[in-house]
Amino acid sequence: MEPNSFGTHEFMDFAEQIGSEAYISVNVGSGTVQEAADWVEYMTAVAPASAASERAANGRKAPYKVKYLGLGNEMWGCGGPFTGEEYVTKMKPFAHFVHNYNPAQAAPKVDFAAIAKDLMSGKPMDSLPSNPEGMKRIAAGPNSADPSYTEVIMKAWKTRSPIYWDIDGISLHQYTWGSVPFNEPAEGFGEKEYATVLMQTQWMDRTITKHSEIMDKYDPKKHVALVVDEWGVWLKPKAGTEQMFLIQQNSLRDGMAAAMNLNIFARHADRVRMTNIAQMVNVLQAMIMTEGPKMVLTPTYHIYKMYVPFQDATLLPVTFNAGEYKFDKITLPKVDALAARGKDGKVWLALINLDPKAESVVTANVPGFAASRAEGEVLSAPSFASVNSFDAPTTVAPKPFKATASNGILSLTLPPHSVTVVRLEP
Repeated sequence: MEPNSFGTHEFMDFAEQIGSEAYISVNVGSGTVQEAADWVEYMTAVAPASAASERAANGRKAPYKVKYLGLGNEMWGCGGPFTGEEYVTKMKPFAHFVHNYNPAQAAPKVDFAAIAKDLMSGKPMDSLPSNPEGMKRIAAGPNSADPSYTEVIMKAWKTRSPIYWDIDGISLHQYTWGSVPFNEPAEGFGEKEYATVLMQTQWMDRTITKHSEIMDKYDPKKHVALVVDEWGVWLKPKAGTEQMFLIQQNSLRDGMAAAMNLNIFARHADRVRMTNIAQMVNVLQAMIMTEGPKMVLTPTYHIYKMYVPFQDATLLPVTFNAGEYKFDKITLPKVDALAARGKDGKVWLALINLDPKAESVVTANVPGFAASRAEGEVLSAPSFASVNSFDAPTTVAPKPFKATASNGILSLTLPPHSVTVVRLEP
């Protein structure tokens, strides 16, 4: 029984406390448009609206900010199931009738007289004027590499009139399962499982490329974002826990998989403008594990913290000899790399050494920038299967990393199975 003790107010308050934008999903599958419209009005209305009075009576006077609105979830499966055509028909009224009433998120006024002729003729329009703080509507998109939803939704978007309905993004869900879906060991695994999970993690790149090509066909100006709002490593639940609670351990390998995904997302930032790992606490590839009053940070948490300089950064082109790491029939690049100029103006590098047995040496050379040293952190551990536990919470933890140029050459030696994030200094 779900008592709803952590409901709308608790979720929205939590989002504010941690400095996060709220992303909520309305029930398109079995809910009604009226239900969804009433819920968003309750969260965003201002006095003297009755919804605002009801919210104030429940303890919140100021309107909440709802930045992202999901129009259903996994409508091809557990949220429906619907074909792409069926979903678009069902989704359009939600996109049209569910409004955000927060004044700070209001859309700019539109001179309809000036555009009436185009609107009445049904001429496609790229977009109406928008508020950068306005609510973004995210359609429920494809299941992994299946292109059918993307094709149908984008075709409908191309021929829409935005005064009637519009979307700002399409969601994408893709998980890494290992060789045995839902049953791949999260602890005590060997090199076969290590290599398999990292190989499957690479598949995210081709999935994004596939859907981006479809979106480019209908939206070459890239108005519609691809939102990867469920991703991560989905493994066997911890022994002694309820199977469907999806509580799983989190190893160094899984942290490396997170870093690989973040690198992939950054390379596709022209289309991929939001991603959400599943999930945050205890469930699936969590960043934090808890048990009563106890708490431990996972390797994935450390990866996210190390990658903070890349948020809102500017991607820099990078070329390198990736080399090869081989196991049985699996061949992977030995090194993966990402470069960006952060908001602080510094050049940052993220380097992943996938080889579990040997170091990798990378030479950093930024055109127009003479780097004399690199400083940052490295995440590694005694084994790629190492985990953090309540009894040993720092088995996998970042350590300081420094490298100094010699004869004008800055070389970085990466430990086996590791992720290194550094800032280049003149």
